[in-house]
Amino acid sequence: MLWQALLDNPLPYSGLVFVLGLLVGSFLNVAIHRLPRMIEADLRHECQLIDLPADTPWPDRPRYNLWVPRSACPHCGHHIGALENVPVLSYLALRGRCRGCGQRISPRYPLVEMLSAVLSAVVAWQFGPSLAGVGALLLTWALIALVFIDADTFLLPDSITLPLLWAGLLLNLLGGFVPLHQAVIGAMAGYLALWSVYWAFKLLTGKEGMGYGDFKLLAALGAWFGWQAIPIIVLLSSVAGAILGGAMMLAARKGLSKPMPFGPYLGIAGWLTLVWGASLRQALFPTL
Repeated sequence: MLWQALLDNPLPYSGLVFVLGLLVGSFLNVAIHRLPRMIEADLRHECQLIDLPADTPWPDRPRYNLWVPRSACPHCGHHIGALENVPVLSYLALRGRCRGCGQRISPRYPLVEMLSAVLSAVVAWQFGPSLAGVGALLLTWALIALVFIDADTFLLPDSITLPLLWAGLLLNLLGGFVPLHQAVIGAMAGYLALWSVYWAFKLLTGKEGMGYGDFKLLAALGAWFGWQAIPIIVLLSSVAGAILGGAMMLAARKGLSKPMPFGPYLGIAGWLTLVWGASLRQALFPTL
């Protein structure tokens, strides 16, 4: 009965998903902050093990992951309680300051939470309570994390991009967005498209124009949407990069030699393709 009501009226379902998106956005803030540090800690630990003599016991490592230790203020170490961790509302109630020391809290935390909520509600309205809808929510949350991590650190963690690729293939095996053969070709085409650009640029200039994480992200998007979506995603990400990247460089008064991550623009293009892919393909590449 409830399920039929959700199918008949998308508004209550979208409202529920909006609230879920707020909660997920709070977790995404943790992932955005901690995943790069976890990667760095793993690399440092591996380097430390390489330098140790063979008979030396392995050094202990403090536990640090997405769950441990508890979230705390980076300035005073004040542990953030449950009432201080309510998405958006806690930030407003605390007036954007730590309860322990009064230092300002970055407004990006509620921004990520609201972004997650709004994009989740849009996806819920578009796809409804369906297999494609569940997949679209997972993709949306993964793309938000990747966009902000890459913007901060120039990293696109394999722990997100590779599961995203396999999830796209699995979803399309179950009848998600495109036939499975198109998804497999899309994964290969996505990787090879940017891999070819990378090596052409490197052979011509001797410099690296992008990272391998970009190849993997485009491969993952190809696995979700098929090979026909690759030209759309590349075009949209290039246009977004030119417009937004140029505007940010002008605002910061940085020259063109300053490196820019490409992953955020791939993420934006991927989400736009998720929601409006069919219309975009018809408008931009009607013969595909």
